[in-house]
Amino acid sequence: MNPMGHDIVQRDVTVRRVDFGFDEHRIQHHFANGDPVMSHLLAMLSGLFPAGEDFFVRSVRAYRNEITDPELKRQVRGFIGQEAIHGREHRHLNECLAALGYPTGAIDRFVNWQFRLSERLPGRSRRLAVTAALEHYTATLAEVLLTDERARTMVDPEIRNLLLWHALEESEHKAVAFDVYRHVSGNDRVRCLVMNTTTVGFVGVTVVWTAASLARDPATWRHPVRVLRSLAGVRRSPWLTAAVWHRLRDYNRPGFHPDQHDSTAVLEQWKATLFGDDGVLADQLDPPAVAS
Repeated sequence: MNPMGHDIVQRDVTVRRVDFGFDEHRIQHHFANGDPVMSHLLAMLSGLFPAGEDFFVRSVRAYRNEITDPELKRQVRGFIGQEAIHGREHRHLNECLAALGYPTGAIDRFVNWQFRLSERLPGRSRRLAVTAALEHYTATLAEVLLTDERARTMVDPEIRNLLLWHALEESEHKAVAFDVYRHVSGNDRVRCLVMNTTTVGFVGVTVVWTAASLARDPATWRHPVRVLRSLAGVRRSPWLTAAVWHRLRDYNRPGFHPDQHDSTAVLEQWKATLFGDDGVLADQLDPPAVAS
């Protein structure tokens, strides 16, 4: 049991060094099943990831020497390893998306500037609370991808596989930053306040950069009716259901913990699908997966 009086649940946080091969000449421009809005939204999120993953690592690593629970220390090592490789592979994808006209480079610079500015302000625990809040977002959206076939409609199989691998590992380590926060602070009032302010910032950045990305796409102006239909279809997206919103808001409930949304069966299914003996990504592990 850690000093804050909370048990740390044992979990696998496996570092898988997956090497994806992206080719902008092969990727269809609107790679999300030809849907322009969803393609720009996913490209925007990919643009956010490298700077975001780096911030998450710095926020958790800042407390690594203060963690006394050996299980949590092990999970933190896995968390850092997973996030570092996520950032690396999304940078590779973002280079290809930039060649197709998506503003992933500008998004990366903007988000990196925002996080670096935040780190100049006082409050290590606040930065850790931001990480825990954003990890709740990524885990929630990851499990939508893993459980709803409609969310996996990608023309390019390599992009789909990258997102599935990323989603699997986000779900695996979804409680690590949260448990580190409980271990070193545990202030629920601050945790919930940070979640609410982070939600405003995350939604704002998502809407603004997706709109900017669409606006600079020549296809938006050549085929405005198609884009309007795509926008109209957003309300039916599996990412924007009431269930997703309720799960996100559940973070503010007293006594909340990420493990209360059990994903054990989903994780086992996708670990076998992606990395089992006949897994679709088993041959792309280099070197073999390392358990934390």
